[in-house]
Order: sequence, then C-alpha cells, then structure tokens
Amino acid sequence: MRRKDKFEQGALRIEPLTFWEAVCIIVGANIGAGILSLAFGIRKAGWPLLVLWLLVAGVFTTISMLYVAETTLRTKKPLQLSGLAEKYLGQFGSWAMFAAVAINSIGCLIAYTNGSGKILSSLLGVAPTVGSLLFFIPAVVVIWYGLRVTGVAEKFITFGMVALVSILIIASIAGPGLKTAFLTYFNWYYSIPVFNLAIFCYIAQYAVPELTRGFAESDVSQLPQAITTGMFLTGILLALVPMSALGLSGPEKVTEVATIAWGQALGQWAFFTANTFALCAMLTSFWAVGETFLTNIVDRLKFSSEWNVKDRLIALALVVVPPFWLAYSGLVGFVGAIYFAGSFAGVIMSIVPVMMLREARKSGDREPEWTCGAIAHPLVQTLLIVLFCGGALYAILDFIKVLPHGW
Repeated sequence: MRRKDKFEQGALRIEPLTFWEAVCIIVGANIGAGILSLAFGIRKAGWPLLVLWLLVAGVFTTISMLYVAETTLRTKKPLQLSGLAEKYLGQFGSWAMFAAVAINSIGCLIAYTNGSGKILSSLLGVAPTVGSLLFFIPAVVVIWYGLRVTGVAEKFITFGMVALVSILIIASIAGPGLKTAFLTYFNWYYSIPVFNLAIFCYIAQYAVPELTRGFAESDVSQLPQAITTGMFLTGILLALVPMSALGLSGPEKVTEVATIAWGQALGQWAFFTANTFALCAMLTSFWAVGETFLTNIVDRLKFSSEWNVKDRLIALALVVVPPFWLAYSGLVGFVGAIYFAGSFAGVIMSIVPVMMLREARKSGDREPEWTCGAIAHPLVQTLLIVLFCGGALYAILDFIKVLPHGW
C-alpha cells in the first residue's frame, strides 16, 4: 500500500497558499478576457443559451479539473500538466498537453494584450500599443516573483474586482434597468459557438497543479473544495456581467470589449468603473495564466529550476513576447483568439486528464488524500470527451464556412 508521503521538491518549488488565495487564483484565471467577450459573442444566440452552456461547460470543466487534482495527489513531485502527462502518458502525451497549454495561454494573453490596449486607449487617449505596454508592467512584475506573490495579488485584486462589478450590476438594475427583450430572445442556430466561448471562460484547469503545490505543506484535502468554490463563483460572474451589458445596450450596440458600451450606457462614472473592472479582470487572469504557462515551460523544457535567473528570464520572454507580437500583427482578433483557443485546447483538456487519471491510479507514487469517486465513471469521462471534441469539430466547420459563425 502506498503511503501518504510528503510531496518532494523538484524544479518547481513548493510555495504556500491559503484557501481563499487558491479560490482567487481560479476566479482570477477564469474572469479575464472571456467575460468581456461574452456579451458580444452571444449577441446572436441570446443570453438564455449562454446560461445553459455556462452550466454545462462549468460542470464538465470542473470534473476535468478534479481529475487533474486526483492525479496530482497521486504524484510525489510537484509537476505541471506537461510534466504529469510525461510521467503517466510518455513524450507524446506530454507534448500534446504542452501544446494545449501553449495554445490556450497564448490565446488568452493575446486577448488580454489586445483588450487592455483598447481600454487604456479609451481611458487615457494613448495609442493601443502604449496602453498594452502600460498594462504589461504590473502583469510581468508579479509573474516574475512567483506563485506566492501571485496568490496574494490575486486575492486583493479579485476582491476589488468583485466589488466593482457588484456596484455596476446593481446600478444597471436600479438605474436605467435591463430590457427584458434583450435578455429573453434566443436562437439555437448560433448556439454551439457560445459553448466554445464558455469552455474558454473556464480556463483554470491549468492552475490545478499550481494549487496542489500551494497546499502541499498545509491541508491538501482543501484542494477539491477550493476548485469547486472557485468554479461556482466564476459561473455566477460569467452569467451576471454579460446579462448587465447586453440588457443595457442590446445586441446591436454591444461592443467587442463589452465594458466600453456598458459603461457608456450608465454614464461617465460607470465608464471608468466598468473599464477599471475590465483591466482588473485581465490583470488577474494574466497573472494566473502567465504563471502557469511559465512553470509549464520550465517543466517541459527541463530547466534546472524555476528560480534560476537565466531560465526564468527565458521562460518569461516566451510567455510575454509572442502574445504581444500576435496581438498587433493583425492575424487574430479579440473574440477570435478566445474562440479558437478554447475550442482546440478543450480537446486536449478533455482527453488527457482522463488518460492521466487512469494511469495515475495504476502507477502513482502517493496514496491520495482525496479521490474523484462517482464523477470518474467511464460514462462521465466519455460524455466529457464527446462534448469538448464536438465543440472543436464545430469550430473547424465554422472556419471553413460549413456551419454558422456565432457573431
């Protein structure tokens, strides 16, 4: 019988997180560019279909995250997703997982770069490229200082972000009011692309190994509760923000970065408040995604340590330079980056966690403090894979103009 041995230090250092810091990393990772794109992305499909797909995508993404959680609890050495895939599935699985992390992370970071540039341009009157550079300063500094600093920063900014969005939602309902007609129409013809956007909005799968090493020297049994709490809070915010933006502006006036039109509909004070919320949302997500991407690079490229200065500089450059270049290359737009990144990375994040969990149960080197139980039933695993792969197939058929584009 395997013992519940302590986790071992590796290239990735064990750094402590509290329960609410872990929850805020999940919420911060999820609440980023995706939440700002949803109102625009659903303007043809309608808000009721968004709520449906948020529920479906949220449940199955949480299940996928819990598969990863059990896998990490069966593994002594803290590893990122690509390292876990290498341990349990070999080189092909590892590179497939690393590709999924890279595609989704770069898609996220492109959207944050693009969106932050537009927002700071509208607030400060500077060029979008200058706005993006201003955004990058606090984004990169926190990532440089690692998981512990990221967790603390996420906690403070996430609480502030929730306060700002609560004020805006209350003002929207109590002030001009939300038009029922804008929130009750729906069109199944444009439904499936909304599912792909919803998958992207729940992107915190990549943070699970980070949370495990954050709890490794405290109470690691808190991990599944932190995951489910963070995902539940995410789902509420993902439904309420586009509800307010779309309910105020309507499908014809909602903008690609929704808080711009949302703030304009409420007045000057709300314009600044809404876009401050948007910047906080992008910043918290940039921190979580960037930190996770950096440690995946360290893990997959076999760097000696995440805290070797040369290795960390190389990894950080790989995190920040490609997204900035792609954001201003004209090759991909804000919602497009979100849509395709969510679609294709979702395939890997449905299949590989299932395979890793099965292998970890056979050859893991720790006895886990928690297991998935009934949610790991083969029928649930099959449905997870079918849903996520179906979303990616739709994206391909959308791209070649066989099926309708969502927006």
